[in-house]
Amino acid sequence: MRLLQIDAFADAPFRGNPAAVCLLDGREPDAAWMQNVAAEMNLSETAFLRRQDGGDWSLRWFTPAVEVDLCGHATLASAHALWEEGLLAAGEEARFQTRSGLLTARRDGDWIELNFPSLATTPAEPPPGLLGALGAAKPAFVGRGRFDYLLELASEDEVRALQPDHARMRNLGARGVMVTSRATTAGYDFVSRFFAPGAGVDEDPVTGSAHCALTPYWAAKLGKNAMTAYQASARGGTVRVTQDGDRVRLAGRAATVLRGELIV
Repeated sequence: MRLLQIDAFADAPFRGNPAAVCLLDGREPDAAWMQNVAAEMNLSETAFLRRQDGGDWSLRWFTPAVEVDLCGHATLASAHALWEEGLLAAGEEARFQTRSGLLTARRDGDWIELNFPSLATTPAEPPPGLLGALGAAKPAFVGRGRFDYLLELASEDEVRALQPDHARMRNLGARGVMVTSRATTAGYDFVSRFFAPGAGVDEDPVTGSAHCALTPYWAAKLGKNAMTAYQASARGGTVRVTQDGDRVRLAGRAATVLRGELIV
């Protein structure tokens, strides 16, 4: 079966967030096999795609350690793979049946726009040890969403300078931690970083699902629905975000860097 490695939310190869996309033949394999493949790929996410009757695609996502309920960059990579491999026509919408319901993607030039759920964040006390592990003594806000904690810091410089102790963050009772601030870099509205050591990913390069929570948070604070975000990891990546009612639209570009065959 075909296997691709695609850099998502990237304007060039070796940027953004790499994801493996496995195009399954026939019936869906068991979860243990998919988990083994994801561990072998050792990327933040491996996506498994299977065509369903009616034209939709079954989509599941695995980190090297666990299956997850929502992943943006591997969904963007999956849509890119379907169009690039000729499994969808250029103007055809990609429709994915997932653990988070129906997710869709469409092309706009070399950009791919995802339609994802909007995730609310409510104020919360940080779990014991989190602030010390992050090195973030005085966050402006701490909240908890469906999957993750969200911390707002005072400046972009503080976000970029964080050097977390990942070992101390492995048992937070949440998938991960978003750390964010208003942007001072020209052309961006907000910046973020994302840490999920408990899910097998110390720092994720660009996290689409995190922007499902970051978008409504910053839309309310900045008073605007359409924004440009930057995830300030070592690889870095740009995400165009739009708050659209109870949905979030996330747009990015992608580049295929590897194409091969999975033989086991």
